[in-house]
Amino acid sequence: MSNRDYYQTIAQSSIAEFKDRGSKFIAHAYPVQTVEECKVLLQQLKKEHPKAVHHCFAYRLGWDGSLFRVSDDGEPAGTAGRPILGQIDSKQLTNTAVMVVRYFGGTLLGVPGLIQAYKSSTAMALQLMPIVQKPIEIMHELQFDYTQMNEVMNIIKQSGCSVVEQEMQLFCLLKIGIPKAKLEEVLYRLKEFHTIEVKAIPNV
Repeated sequence: MSNRDYYQTIAQSSIAEFKDRGSKFIAHAYPVQTVEECKVLLQQLKKEHPKAVHHCFAYRLGWDGSLFRVSDDGEPAGTAGRPILGQIDSKQLTNTAVMVVRYFGGTLLGVPGLIQAYKSSTAMALQLMPIVQKPIEIMHELQFDYTQMNEVMNIIKQSGCSVVEQEMQLFCLLKIGIPKAKLEEVLYRLKEFHTIEVKAIPNV
């Protein structure tokens, strides 16, 4: 099985603190799936730390790591977001966000000092959590009669698919993530039931 069937992320969220000349850098690392999740976490952090002078962050999303964003939030350009992302990338992580809250301690750290502080706090937060390998999942939508629920759920369980959304009425609508490594096998088994409608959903 190729490594391209899996991606790496952190097991759960963590917090680490780094101090330099009175300034305090508190790094929060999170496993995340969507941009929306990142926005919510950032808003929560701003509420928790209203007196902090900067709330800088970086995230990389998508199993191919193609979606990313960095923010210096008022720090000199390139001194916060980029060093944070650099640490995420050095561990080859995706679906990972790190947000660093800074309390100013009265002494300017200069560009090299800031880069070092954001880099160190991020590295510390990421080191606290084990890295996990997760299967790359290809999203599909299934539509079927509720009488077939057991058969469908058996296939989903046996193949390690994840259920993302479900609507149960007279017919059932399921949005599932199928592990890339088992895609052909799962689709073949589902299509054996001619009454199950299977549709691929583009990964967003």
